[in-house]
Amino acid sequence: MDRVPSHPVLSCAEAKAWETALLRDEVAGWSAMQRAGAALAEAVAADFKEIGGLPGAARLLVLVGKGHNGGDALLAAAGLLRDRPSASADVVFVFGEASLRPLAARAWQDLPKARVRSLPANRIHEIFAAGYDLCLDGVFGFQFRLPLEEPVAEWLARVNTHPRIRLRAAVDLPSGLGEAGAGTVFRADFTYATGIVKSPVVRAENAPFVGRLRYLDLGFFSDQRGFEGASQWVLVPEILAPLAALRPSQTDKRTYGHLLVVGGSRSYPGAVVLAVRAALRSGVGLVTAFVPERLVPEYAARHPEAMWVGCPEDAGGGLAADTAALVKERQSRGTALLMGPGMSAGAGVIATMQAIVRNTNIPVVLDADALRPEVLAQVAASSMICTPHAGEYQRIGGRAGLRPAAGPDRIVAVLKGPLTRVVSDLGRSETGPAYYSPCGGPVLARGGSGDLLAGLIGGLLAQAPADPLLAACRGAVWHGRAADLLARARGQVSVEISEILEQLGPALHP
Repeated sequence: MDRVPSHPVLSCAEAKAWETALLRDEVAGWSAMQRAGAALAEAVAADFKEIGGLPGAARLLVLVGKGHNGGDALLAAAGLLRDRPSASADVVFVFGEASLRPLAARAWQDLPKARVRSLPANRIHEIFAAGYDLCLDGVFGFQFRLPLEEPVAEWLARVNTHPRIRLRAAVDLPSGLGEAGAGTVFRADFTYATGIVKSPVVRAENAPFVGRLRYLDLGFFSDQRGFEGASQWVLVPEILAPLAALRPSQTDKRTYGHLLVVGGSRSYPGAVVLAVRAALRSGVGLVTAFVPERLVPEYAARHPEAMWVGCPEDAGGGLAADTAALVKERQSRGTALLMGPGMSAGAGVIATMQAIVRNTNIPVVLDADALRPEVLAQVAASSMICTPHAGEYQRIGGRAGLRPAAGPDRIVAVLKGPLTRVVSDLGRSETGPAYYSPCGGPVLARGGSGDLLAGLIGGLLAQAPADPLLAACRGAVWHGRAADLLARARGQVSVEISEILEQLGPALHP
């Protein structure tokens, strides 16, 4: 397919032009603001579950500027208060209530005044004498321009250091952040991009201010004409819709592909098991795993759904050279190959990996220990997906290292991190479009998380081997959404990474 389900990431100037064309009058603007407020309230409440849920008697601090961001924040606060009859809010009009633009003023009227206290900006000491469950930042939007006035900078700096705010949420962009950021910027735990994701929030240097990015789709991109050549996109939940649909009744296991998995070692026996288990949950029809022969009895007993092939081991407990012949012997049955989880990095194992990819003509996914320049240089398949975290990305030489001189025609990189980025078309050009997954969070900061992602992507690729970009993007979103569900159900701390597997099914049905 030409492009996966996604919406463009726009510069602030592009976003202004697009919104001006869409929201031509007050009626359209008010409708969009209502949608944004409702979506914000729902999203904040959902994300708050990661720390136990927003209490029924929650205390909110709402920072309001002059325009639409302030109106969005006010409507979100109104929704949260309606659902929590014992909750209350302190609203700070940073530029004074009289400065509100018409739609923001209209939003202010929606709040239940009996549970709302309006505080002028000069009563800052009262804010810091209180504690808050939630701070909503609606001071500035994407039209923010420098300079940042000193009183506002002081407000943002003081809120950033307030010791008793449990969650800080920025509306659209953290206040003070624009195409050129100010010296003082609101530090959000979550940033909720309303309607359009603006380019400042996906820049790596702005991550400390943005926190975790969420995209609230308000229906602005039902028509995407004019953005076909955009270089940055945000992935949307519709990418998972085909996995939630009925499968054709006249099918069998061969219909859904056959993934070959190569991994494991005496030193790292668990990683390949996680990858295989995730692949089995991906919907793939068949999985064959090539692992050190001493591991097969236990693995086969615990996970009989996969076919386990025992391979010769070297002195260090890694896969020996003859493994390549076993993989090649069964290659004609496979539709994709995943290699790397838990393989270790001995010279003999690296030579084994080189031999395997040199003789493999089906699409490949390289993860973990397979992400080495000397292995990438030997890939003979027509398409390849790589899944490096920051350290592995540096090890292979960055973007240039993902484009070996005689490599595959189609190369896709899943650059794992707090905001996972999928980059495509690396085999054809120096630059390719980037797709961001606004899902997942710190619950994924555990060993084995990448093995699960690799298994998912491998299983998806085996089902649709002609479309590595779709497999990579779909796997990233699915993995992230399952992680969000796990964190909301169990918290971020007291979980095991394999519990994500139980959330893969629910993640398909929001």
